[in-house]
Amino acid sequence: MADLSPFAITKRWPAQHPDRLQLYSTATPNGVKVSIMLEETGLAYEPHFIDIGKDETWTPAFLSLNPNGKIPAILDPDGPGGTPFGLFESGAILLYLAEKTGKFLPLDPVRRMETIQWVFFQMAAVGPMFGQLGFFHKFAGRDYEDKRPRDRYVNESKRLLGVLETRLADRTWMMGDDYTIADIALLGWVRNLVGFYDAGELVDYAALRHVPAWLERALARPAVQRGLEIPARP
Repeated sequence: MADLSPFAITKRWPAQHPDRLQLYSTATPNGVKVSIMLEETGLAYEPHFIDIGKDETWTPAFLSLNPNGKIPAILDPDGPGGTPFGLFESGAILLYLAEKTGKFLPLDPVRRMETIQWVFFQMAAVGPMFGQLGFFHKFAGRDYEDKRPRDRYVNESKRLLGVLETRLADRTWMMGDDYTIADIALLGWVRNLVGFYDAGELVDYAALRHVPAWLERALARPAVQRGLEIPARP
């Protein structure tokens, strides 16, 4: 049985199953990347709901695992060399889980790096731009009289969707026939943009053909459907 007691986060969110990977998260676009990946791989894990509305990521316990104060984060009792291992940043966690399980990341070196580049594309561009659009369209930013900031993120989000539309024009998934961590990284953000953020009309989502079809395929996967609801709110 792994000893997780050296990790302060387990004092605040105790592990009922310390032999399982511990997930500290919320069902946001970044959070569901990891829960979907865990569901897809079949790894045993224990989810802990982190209430970002109550600033739980800024507690000393959470910061002990992720000093950046963001979800998701994991604690793997069976880390490299069999030693318990903590990790944060959703993209890094996707890569770690893919390498741990040998799933959803091509073995061929060229295709492996191509997959990783699309994960980084999501991390560096899609997530930040879609998230800013959500702020200026749905949240506090919608009350700003000056619409230039919103329009900046609208235009950039439309451009990024165009990149995806071109990529998916002759592919089932981002890497062709292979569903990978690139799809897992992207799907929650595209879903959020047109769903939770209600920004589909702003970005002309209805004019796209390939991105909506790709998202529909992804959302039809049972593991995706489960992962989108994990961790459940208490």
